[in-house]
Amino acid sequence: MSKVCQYFLAPHSPWAYLGHARLIAAAERHGVQIEPRPFDLGKVFSMSGGLPLAKRPPQRQAYRLTELARWSAFLQIPLNPAPKFFPVSPDAAAKLIIATRLALGANAALGLAQAVMAALWAEERNIGDDETLIQIANGCELDGRMLLKSAATASVQAEYERNTDAANAASVFGAPWYIYDGEGYWGQDRLDFLERAFAR
Repeated sequence: MSKVCQYFLAPHSPWAYLGHARLIAAAERHGVQIEPRPFDLGKVFSMSGGLPLAKRPPQRQAYRLTELARWSAFLQIPLNPAPKFFPVSPDAAAKLIIATRLALGANAALGLAQAVMAALWAEERNIGDDETLIQIANGCELDGRMLLKSAATASVQAEYERNTDAANAASVFGAPWYIYDGEGYWGQDRLDFLERAFAR
């Protein structure tokens, strides 16, 4: 029986970006299948009491920047804690990742998600812009324009909403969030715990 980890991600989350490659590597080491589930983090915040970044107190915003710089240096993953195109609506990118998963499978979607997040956090690109998303997908050897058209369909929107409903039902309140063997893990700093669960 295959082992599956549900991966609730928001493509504008720097923490999802910092953990993404490590999650995939851990899953490969232990024969675990990753099921990417991009979801609407803003709607989950409204249900769970979370605050969007702009509404958080200044001291919390400042400490977030410090932590991002620390983790970037520690993991040796390039990241600009205050990129040019942030804040940005994640919806188009999330639906592009969903469209890719539906058309080409989880691995293609995970590769695209990595490229999208790197574009925002390391390359100063606008992931809310359609043409930029097409270029990112093309850079992953995908048909970006075709996938962007698919991302605008009702079926992809419905999947986005299902992912968000599933996140709320599973008591998700942040991103990234991993669910494995019925247990939730919040944040890339919980990946060591998640990998130990993979190994059991």
